[in-house]
This record gives sequence, C-alpha cells and structure tokens, in this order.
Amino acid sequence: MQGVLTGFMVIAVVIGVGYWLGRSGHLGEHGREVLTRLAFHVASPALLFTTLAQADLSVVFSSRLLVTALSTAVAAGVFVAVGVVRGWGIGRTTIGALCSSYVNSGNLGIPIAVYVLGDASLVAPVLLFQLVLLTPVALTILDLAGREAHEPLWRRLTSPLRNPIAIGSLAGVVVAATGLHVPGPVMDPLTLIGNMSVPAVLMAFGISLCGSTMPARGPDRYPVLLSVALKTVGQPVAAWALAAGVFGLRGAHLLDVVVTSALPAAQNLYTYASQYRVAERLARDAVLLSTVVSVPVLVVVAALLG
Repeated sequence: MQGVLTGFMVIAVVIGVGYWLGRSGHLGEHGREVLTRLAFHVASPALLFTTLAQADLSVVFSSRLLVTALSTAVAAGVFVAVGVVRGWGIGRTTIGALCSSYVNSGNLGIPIAVYVLGDASLVAPVLLFQLVLLTPVALTILDLAGREAHEPLWRRLTSPLRNPIAIGSLAGVVVAATGLHVPGPVMDPLTLIGNMSVPAVLMAFGISLCGSTMPARGPDRYPVLLSVALKTVGQPVAAWALAAGVFGLRGAHLLDVVVTSALPAAQNLYTYASQYRVAERLARDAVLLSTVVSVPVLVVVAALLG
C-alpha cells in the first residue's frame, strides 16, 4: 500500500503549493493561464518527445495493451453514448469521455507501478497508448469542433499537425521507430524543459481550486458523477473482465492491468480543457473526485488480486 499512498501524497503536496500560490496571488491574476500555456505549448510536448523517443515500442503488441485499449473504449464509449443522448455537445462530451478513461499513468502511475507492481515499465503500455493514439485523436476532435465554420477545410483537417502535443508525441514515435540517435546537446535541454510539465500542470490545477465551490454541483453534476463512476469503477471492472475472461491473464499480469486501469483521471486533462476553453469545471471536478475515490479502489484491488 506504500506505493499508493506515496504517489497520492506527492500529487497532493504539489497541488497544495498551487493552491497556496493562487490564494497568495504571487503569480498574479493570470498565473493559472500562464502555467497552462507553458505546459501545453512547451513543457508537455518536450516531455512527450523525450519519453517516447526512448521508449520500447514493442510493448504496443502486448496483450496488456489490448486490455487497456478495450477497457478505455468501454468507459469512454459509455460516456459518449450518454453525452449524445443528453445533448452535452462535442467538446463537453470529449472532455468527459477523457475523464472517464484517460488514466494518470505518469506522475501517479509510475510510482504506483514501482511500489505496488514492482516494475515501472509495466505502466508503459497504457502510457504509450494514451500518448500515441488517445491524446492525438481527442485533441483532433477538440481542434475541429472549435474551428470557425468559415475557416478553410484544409486548415481544419490539418489542425492536428499544428497541435504541439500531437507534434511532440508523433516526433518521439518517429525517433523510437527509426532508431535515430538524438545527440545530448539536443536531448538534455528538452529533458530539462519537459521536467516542468508535471509540476506546472499540478500547480495550475491547484490554483483553479481557489474560490471554487464543492465539486459535482451545478450543471456539470451528472457528467462529473458519471465520469468519476466510469473511471474509478467501470474501467477497472471492464479491464478485469477482459483480462481474466477474454485474454486469460492471471496472477501478477491480471493485477498489472487492473491497477493501471483503476488509476484516477490525469491532471493534464484539465490543461486540455483550459486550453480549448471547454468543460473546464467538468475536468477539474472529475479529476479531483476520481483522485480521491481511487485511493480506496486501488487498496481494494491490491488486496484482492495482489
């Protein structure tokens, strides 16, 4: 259980620093926006590039990745279906679907993989799947949905090619797939810049909590509760059913996929919502509540399957 508690403690402390910065006003009234833009346009693309450029892409063909992809599709698909029926709109439904299925595989997944599963590389399949496929697809939808109707079609269709997150991810995959060597004078500054991503995202999230009301209130109440239920219960249950019933995984392999699926929604989803100015409260509340609820869920999963 130490890994679960350690991972959440690290996140809580950095978010707390952000909350203090927001309350004290040391970053000014635009501090959150500056941190969000820094993370989205500079730090996160650098982090994604350096992570993927050195990754082993062979994990893409593992059975654990298939379980991750299918359980993600189940959780996101349920939210999308409800969003279409309830008329929540493209942007809101896309953010809600991400909050229902996009796990915190980086700053929380890695320490939990080390302390609970005993191997940091076990989080690699879900990390690669989200960076290579899920993030570019979701941001493409948000890009296209946010474009003006009078904008030329070719600009709307090529908007993902100008998205810094997608560019960083795809560039990293190209380097890893081709075996290109990135010299130290290039990789080292990118690594240093990328190290700002997680703290910037968490502190921007903390600043957003200043003056906010209780989560899951107002017009976003039902989307928030649905996304939290899908993220903390629906996705791990789907992962368990698929892993055990379809792929025949047992023991440590079964524990791996269920634990990673039970991780809470990633804080960078709030960055995406803020960047596109859509469903910001939904993203903030869903990330906050799923992080709190996932603590007992992960403890139960580790106790039952560990």
